[in-house]
Amino acid sequence: MSRNPSFRTVIILSLIINISPGSTFLSAQGTPGDVPSITIRTNTRLVIVDVVVKDKKGQPVPGLKADDFTLEEGGKKQKISVFIPPGVAKKLAPAPPPSGVFSNHPESVGPAGSPLVLVLDATNSLFTQQAYARASMLNYAANQSQSGHSMAVLALTDRLHVLQDFTSDPTTLATALKNFRPQEPILRPAAAPPGSTMSPDSSVRGQAALANALASAQAEIAAFNNLQIGHEIERRTLITIEAMRSLARMLGGLQGRKTVVWLTGTLPFDLIPEDRPMSDAELDAVLPGQGSARSAAVNGGGAQASEQRSLYAKEIRDAESQLASANIAIYPVDLHGLVGGAENLATASFAHSNDINNASLANAALGQSSVLVNSQGTLKEIAAETGGKAYTNQNEIQQGVALAAADETASYELGYYPENKKWDGKYRNIKVKVAHGDTEVRYRKGYFANEPGPTKDHNPEQDVASALQVNAPATQVSFMAQAKATDPGKIRVVFLVDAHTLSAEDAGGSKKMNVSIYASVYDPSGKNIGTRSIKVDRAFDAVTYQQILDKGMMVPIDMDVPVGGKELRLAVLDNKTGLIGTVTGPLGQ
Repeated sequence: MSRNPSFRTVIILSLIINISPGSTFLSAQGTPGDVPSITIRTNTRLVIVDVVVKDKKGQPVPGLKADDFTLEEGGKKQKISVFIPPGVAKKLAPAPPPSGVFSNHPESVGPAGSPLVLVLDATNSLFTQQAYARASMLNYAANQSQSGHSMAVLALTDRLHVLQDFTSDPTTLATALKNFRPQEPILRPAAAPPGSTMSPDSSVRGQAALANALASAQAEIAAFNNLQIGHEIERRTLITIEAMRSLARMLGGLQGRKTVVWLTGTLPFDLIPEDRPMSDAELDAVLPGQGSARSAAVNGGGAQASEQRSLYAKEIRDAESQLASANIAIYPVDLHGLVGGAENLATASFAHSNDINNASLANAALGQSSVLVNSQGTLKEIAAETGGKAYTNQNEIQQGVALAAADETASYELGYYPENKKWDGKYRNIKVKVAHGDTEVRYRKGYFANEPGPTKDHNPEQDVASALQVNAPATQVSFMAQAKATDPGKIRVVFLVDAHTLSAEDAGGSKKMNVSIYASVYDPSGKNIGTRSIKVDRAFDAVTYQQILDKGMMVPIDMDVPVGGKELRLAVLDNKTGLIGTVTGPLGQ
C-alpha cells in the first residue's frame, strides 16, 4: 500500500487498557457458552473439518456423537477435541453496532444462520451463461419466501464485488440479482488480428505462391490469437485466485461452515495438489472416475487446469490453505446446463465446408465434449477438495443452489490438534469414517501444513490494500473503532481489537504480539488519498496479556483528513499469521 512519506509506521510504546466511561460499549465480545471457543490463536494449531453426513436417500443423519466419528491424518488416528453438531453453532442474532461505531464483529456483519454466499462469475463465464444464471437465480429468489435462508450475493468481474450483504428477504435478494448485468468476460481478445506482413509483389504469381501467402497469414493470426488467449487465461487465473483469498478474508471470522455456491462456465485451475501423498486408486475412491482417468483427461499435458496450476502453484496453494482455514466449502454450479457437445457449432467456419460426410462437424463436437468433460472435472475436484459438491449437466441450476443450502442441516464440525507438529508445508491427507450404518460422508480431503504468516518475499501491505478494495468487511481479525474530530481537518480513530482473534507467541513467560493497524481516507472515486498506520510489536506479561484478552487491545491513531476525503477504511493485520480484518464507513460517522 503506498503511503505518504510523512506517514511512517510508528512503534506504539503503550496500550490503553482501561476504557473510559463514555465508550463502555466498546467491550470485548464473548463466545456463546454452548459453542466451544475455537478463536484464540496461539502456538497451538487446531484443524477444523466440516463433515456432511447423509443416508443413501440423501437425507441428513441427525443425532451423531463425537464417538461415532473416526478421524485420521496421514493414516494415523487423531483425537477429536472439538465437536459441534448441526444447528448448535451460529446462534447469534445479527446486531448492528451502535451509531458512530465501525465494527466487523460476526454479529455485526454475519447472518443468524450458516453463511451462504452466491458468486456470479463473469470472469469465467460467457455473456449468455451469465444471463442464464441471472434468470435462474431470480426464479430461485421468487420461491424463497418461506425458506428463511440468509444469502449474500457477490459478482466476480475484475475483482470480487458485493451486490448484497446477507439477507433472507426474497425481495431484497431479487433486487440485487436484477442489478447484476451480464458482461463480456474480462480481457477477452478485442483487438483486430494483425494482417500479413507480406507486401504485394507483382512477381508473386500462381496458386502455390498464393497458398503459401495465405498459410503464412493464418499462422500469424493463430499465433496472435494464442497469445491473446494465453493472456486471458492467465488474467482469469489471477483474478480467480484473488477472489478465493477475498472470500477467505470476508468469511474467515464467521462461525461454522461457509457454503459458497459458485455459478460459472469454467474455472481455470483445480485444487488437487501436485504432491498429494495418495495413489490414483485412492484418489479414485474419493473422486470416482477421477483417478488415472483424471490424470489423462483433466491433468494431461497441455490441459488448461494443469498448466495454470503449474504456473501458479504457490499462489493456488496459498488460496487453498486460506479456504481451508476459513472452513469454506465451494459448490460449483456449471452454467453450461444440459449439453451434448454439439452446441455453438452452427456458426463455426467448418460448418460451411464441403465435407459431405460432416467429419469436421463430428470431430468438432467430440472436441467440445472433451473440453466440457475436462471443465466439469475441474469443478468436481475443487468441490471435493473443499468439502462441497459440483452440480453439472443439469438445466435447473437453482436446484443446485437449494441442494447446497440443504447441507447445513447435515454438517458436523470436528476439530483436532495434529499429532504431527512439523509444519513443513506438505499436503496432509484427512480421512473421516462414521460408525452409523450405510452413510455418505463428504469433507475436505486434506490441507497444507504451512507455517502461519506470509513468506519472506510476500508483501503483507499489498494484501491489506487488496482487502480494502473489496466492498465488504474482512473478518479474520475482529475489531471495533470510532472516529472523532479533534481539530479542524484532524481526526482520532480509536481501535478496539478483539485479542482472541490475534496470535500470541510464548516469549519467556510473556506473550508477544505483532499487529499493524491502518486508517485510510478515500475520495469518492475510490482512490486512497491518505493513510496512517501504527505497529504493535512487543511482549506482554501474563497479567497485562490477560487484560488484553478480557477487554481488548485499544490503540488510537491521529491523522489529518485530506481535502476531498469521503470514506474511512480501517484495517488490522496480524503480522504473524497474515490474517486481516477490515471495515469501511463514511468519513465523519
